[in-house]
Amino acid sequence: MRAAKYPAIDYHGHPEDLITTADGLAQLGAALDGINVRLMVAADNVSGERLQRSVSAIRASPKMRDRVRVLAGIDFHNVGPGWSDKAIRQLEADLEAGAVGVGEISKSFGLSIKKPNGSRLRIDDPELDPLWDACARLRIPVFIHTADPQEFFKPVDYTNERWLELSLFPGRRYPQDQFPSFEELMTERDNLFRGHPNTTFVAAHMGWYANDLGKLGRLLDEFPNVYTEVGAVLYDIGRQPQAAHDFFVKYQDRIMFGKDSFQPEEYPYYWRVFETHDEYFDYYRHYHASWKLYGIDLPDSVLKKVYYKNALKITRALPQTSWPR
Repeated sequence: MRAAKYPAIDYHGHPEDLITTADGLAQLGAALDGINVRLMVAADNVSGERLQRSVSAIRASPKMRDRVRVLAGIDFHNVGPGWSDKAIRQLEADLEAGAVGVGEISKSFGLSIKKPNGSRLRIDDPELDPLWDACARLRIPVFIHTADPQEFFKPVDYTNERWLELSLFPGRRYPQDQFPSFEELMTERDNLFRGHPNTTFVAAHMGWYANDLGKLGRLLDEFPNVYTEVGAVLYDIGRQPQAAHDFFVKYQDRIMFGKDSFQPEEYPYYWRVFETHDEYFDYYRHYHASWKLYGIDLPDSVLKKVYYKNALKITRALPQTSWPR
């Protein structure tokens, strides 16, 4: 299974420099055609001149001008008096230039970015409130990546199922004497969602709750302004096929497709999990997960929402025509 059953929007695209040149866009288009991804939302956290270069290249490409859209990045450094006014002006300029939303707000927001006084910039810092209110006024989604997998915050021992990855890549750990805890970051994130009910947020990576769908369901129930996407958590979805099937059906209006890193050969694993009832097949990165995956066999009506309808619903600036009903 190489191509998706229905045309997909990758809401968590990282095409890197492919969208800044005609040759790169042609290469990207050929790759997307092969897997039936009709539209990629580039979430590389760019702004200003760099964003303008990408948008200009996309608009200049007859074949790709309706295949790629760009999210606007936010610079969270030096938050203090006057910061929000400047950030909002830059955001409005980026939207005028062609951006379709905000994101991907990176995991460094909350983890490591400091305020001028040296304190950690909390995700729910009230000095950021005018920015989130502006996003509501502008009716644009905010795509936010908070923290990393819970295992990255725990000791690397036999109880940590990501021990191999953390042993191979020790820089992915967040020691508790250097970083806030996973729970603290989730609390701050939820305070952000709660404090801005008129702002549409997209929690990247299923909010890092794909291993606890009950908890993710409670989050979606509490915050009707929050959506989520499936980038880089297929290993959790595919190991609980019955629970995941029921979750996707129940929350079919709140979940979007996203891949995260752009390796075209990895996308078919997502199609296989979402579209089939296959059993016991490999995940594409063995150091992430030592277990096998199972298909969750979603109904066509749910597939269409996950693949493209929900993204079109919350992002008005995406091309709205020529999608299957």
